[in-house]
Amino acid sequence: MNHSRRRFLSLAFGATAMPMMATFARAQAYPSRPVHIVVGFAAGGTSDIGARLIGQKLQERLGQPFVIENRPGAATNLATESVVHAVPDGYTLLMVGPSSTINATLYDKLSFVFLRDTAPVASVFQQPQILLAHPSLPAQTIPELIAYAKANPGKITMASAGTGSSGHLAGEMFKMMAGINMLHVPYRGAGPALTDLLGGQVQTAVIGLAGSIEQVKNGKLRALAVTTAARSEALPDVPTVSQFLPGFEASDVIGICAARNTPVEIINRLNREINAALAEPGMKSRFADLGGTALALSPAAYGKVLADETEKWGKVIRAAGIKAE
Repeated sequence: MNHSRRRFLSLAFGATAMPMMATFARAQAYPSRPVHIVVGFAAGGTSDIGARLIGQKLQERLGQPFVIENRPGAATNLATESVVHAVPDGYTLLMVGPSSTINATLYDKLSFVFLRDTAPVASVFQQPQILLAHPSLPAQTIPELIAYAKANPGKITMASAGTGSSGHLAGEMFKMMAGINMLHVPYRGAGPALTDLLGGQVQTAVIGLAGSIEQVKNGKLRALAVTTAARSEALPDVPTVSQFLPGFEASDVIGICAARNTPVEIINRLNREINAALAEPGMKSRFADLGGTALALSPAAYGKVLADETEKWGKVIRAAGIKAE
């Protein structure tokens, strides 16, 4: 091999290797300053607690603060907007819940397109909604509820945490699949809905398991079914809706996204660290206490979940004629 050819190959290898080395160095250097996780709810809710749990683990594993930034308002759209318009460098992350996939159809005019303008990083956990009934309702099971609703069309009330909430959408899908008519009663949050259900002002509700599990365990409310495909470990004796309506499934999947064009090596590093944290028994136990299950997925697999959920809830919103308030 002559000198000029060796020099050409050396230069060619160097040109190829330099971007790879730069990419590796960038991933290794990340994070070099505090990272913000934006949550579209006030402190204390399930998404906020999940963000603080995973943020603490990421801080321990990566050696930089992971700061939880609560930015409630506009059904999480304000939080999403702040992240999609942030510099795509991995230092501003979004805690994503079902609102993100619902809002894509529920709101006609947003300054972003969620699936286009975000990059999936990792799922964190999933939890079921639960279909609850006040003890005065003469229906002990899902088949009995369906039969009673058919005999009393439009007379049974079904509360939720608000129009367009995941509980509302799960309830609408239940009504469609069961072929029944129940009166939706929206509240401004799960707490007020649960209070009125306990007081008998409404007869049923679809609410997150975490906020209602104690009322079920102490017998103040009747759990008819959970909305996930599998039974909840927190309430193993409670059946799933899908046992009576095959194909029914509604999960609150909570995860993390970044702004579009965030370097893939940073996304992959975050994904590895999050999945490693989720594998720890202590983390699994903490999410079980919330009525949920730790959920470790690749960025691509989590992205598919987000796309599938957006499509599913879009169909329900259009079929039910639901409009944002």
